[in-house]
Amino acid sequence: MIQIEGTVHRYGDNVDTDVIIPARYLNTSSHEELAAHCMEDIDKDFVKKVQKGDVMVGGKNFGCGSSREHAPIAIKASGISCVIAASFARIFYRNAINIGLAILECPEAAAEIQNGDQVKVDVTTGVITDVTTGKTYQAEPFPPFIQNIIASGGLLKTISERL
Repeated sequence: MIQIEGTVHRYGDNVDTDVIIPARYLNTSSHEELAAHCMEDIDKDFVKKVQKGDVMVGGKNFGCGSSREHAPIAIKASGISCVIAASFARIFYRNAINIGLAILECPEAAAEIQNGDQVKVDVTTGVITDVTTGKTYQAEPFPPFIQNIIASGGLLKTISERL
């Protein structure tokens, strides 16, 4: 069971990988260094505000752009525990699962949940509760094998556990 509770950091449609982690920082593989620059071109205060366990909400086509894993790594390393969006760019979607970042597609939640709201997310069932407003949303949950990848911290960790 994957349960998450945190404050929402909300962004709009077409948040691309160059906004998530600007290309000028791609010369490092340090997760901490990537986290230190996450979202800085769209929200300079993001790294000062984000707390471990917080939730990012985006609009349509979240994570569009390049295929690099740096974007979901930067988000996860910053402390974000789940990204909820109306839709994800497919390569970001797969990269997020591969590195163990919980993501949920839920257009209604993405449209209504506001910046600063407190939310609870049950990744196992796909239930998203906006604690601030009391409204509940239903996202399509992942099948158990993908939930296991996310709970294990990513695809490589899942494979290592099985070997």
